[in-house]
Amino acid sequence: MDVTPYVGNLGREIANLAEVRGEEARELVEQLSGPLESAIRMTLLDALSAAADEITRELAPGSVELRLRGREPEFVVTLPAEPQHDGGAGQGAGDGQPDGGPVFAEDGPTTRINVRLPEQLKAVVEEAAAEAGRSVNAWLVRAAANAVANAERGRGGDPAPGPSRDNNSRGQQRYTGWVR
Repeated sequence: MDVTPYVGNLGREIANLAEVRGEEARELVEQLSGPLESAIRMTLLDALSAAADEITRELAPGSVELRLRGREPEFVVTLPAEPQHDGGAGQGAGDGQPDGGPVFAEDGPTTRINVRLPEQLKAVVEEAAAEAGRSVNAWLVRAAANAVANAERGRGGDPAPGPSRDNNSRGQQRYTGWVR
């Protein structure tokens, strides 16, 4: 990635600001242009490195590294290995992925919500996410998608919460829902 255009653009903006302040300011900016260019370049590299670290945390077990090639940064992306599915237990209808794919696209548009979990549940969720090699957010998205898929499958597409009454072929009755 060539950061020179960004460094040059910021240098020009600073020079334009100095022009407004007069001849002394312009001369000062000219004297400082070398050190300013280095400082701007280092600041951009720090920002890119922080972004790569943040992306890596969300991409785990994959990663994004920032490497310097000469004076220019280069991103190296390592995608997580796709788990091998052998069609055994835990696959298919029971996990919300009937055809091996997620019910909802995880890379589609997103919205932010706040979730307050009891401390014990939070610890269990974090542990489960770590075991699955996912971030807590990605794990919660997958769990919610699976819960919705299971609810729709179990109630003929009605995802509304609350108790429901099912009658099976033997005449037995079963109630499912939330209890306080």
